[in-house]
Amino acid sequence: MSTTQQAASPYLPVREDWLDTHHEAILEPDLPIVDPHHHLWDRPTWRYMPDDLFADVKSGHNVIATVYVQARAFHRAGGDEDLRPVGETEFVNGTAALGASGVYGPHLVCAGIVGHANLRLGGGVERVLHAHIRAGGDRFRGIRHIVAWDSDDSLLNPGNPAPSGLLADAKFREGFAKLAPNGLSFDAWLYHPQIDEVTDLARAFPGTSIILNHVGGPLGIGRFAGKHAEVFPGWAASIKKLAACPNVSVKLGGIGMRINGFGFEHAPKAPSSDQLVAAWKPYIDTCITAFGAERCMFESNFPVDKGSYSYPVFWNACKKLAAGASASEKDALFRGTASRVYRLNLEG
Repeated sequence: MSTTQQAASPYLPVREDWLDTHHEAILEPDLPIVDPHHHLWDRPTWRYMPDDLFADVKSGHNVIATVYVQARAFHRAGGDEDLRPVGETEFVNGTAALGASGVYGPHLVCAGIVGHANLRLGGGVERVLHAHIRAGGDRFRGIRHIVAWDSDDSLLNPGNPAPSGLLADAKFREGFAKLAPNGLSFDAWLYHPQIDEVTDLARAFPGTSIILNHVGGPLGIGRFAGKHAEVFPGWAASIKKLAACPNVSVKLGGIGMRINGFGFEHAPKAPSSDQLVAAWKPYIDTCITAFGAERCMFESNFPVDKGSYSYPVFWNACKKLAAGASASEKDALFRGTASRVYRLNLEG
């Protein structure tokens, strides 16, 4: 990326030379991992394609499978506008076939697929859901309709505009109501001031599985810059309230983004796993205590978080964060919860 493009991007640039400034031995290399949140794309300034994904999952940890989550990538260029996001599912299902072939190793990449459908279509979204299910074969598992919004415009991603209060919108909920009858879950990506809106949604639709992305998006830039200590109590209270909804699970990760404001990217060397643990432990511990290991899953959010640390260092940090867990809890955090929530077929 050029300097101008970096300044305009909502994402941190990936600097391979910077990531190479820190390496460490792989911890617990045999522990099976399902990475339940990553993306693929080929953009003018940023490429993360199947070869890049395979390079990361082969970098030392025992990543047996992954779940792909929508990223506005490879939409159809023409035709019915509502159906254009189905192109992403078509592409990802092909990538999943590469993994299932065994040619690239025993990694079932994209074993689950989460796509996008405009839930504001109301009941009309059902034809889009059916198209995704057909395109994804037996791998399509859910929908993500990003609702991240804040009154501070500097926090908004121009590629994913959303109005305030979308989760309560009547038309949105009409579309949301079509998910469970079609066997689909909902991935919720928003910012920490919106977590209570997810709680309201979960209470209204107790039969729909909802997965909170990125520990609920704690913000640390813009109007929240330098305010991690001030933000944490309100975030934690909302997390505990949401955890009372048994249909909700949470992804532990996705907090290496620019918006989280931890500033790893400003250091002369890429961070160690110990540095990540020091920054994240209060958030991870709060989520695990509130939800229980059986409703928590560690996630990489790559390549978005790759601007802050490498894939091997990230998973080392997760293993250190889970050091006090029992064997069954650890299995849930790294494999079991993701496999169950996304109903993965790990037999290939």
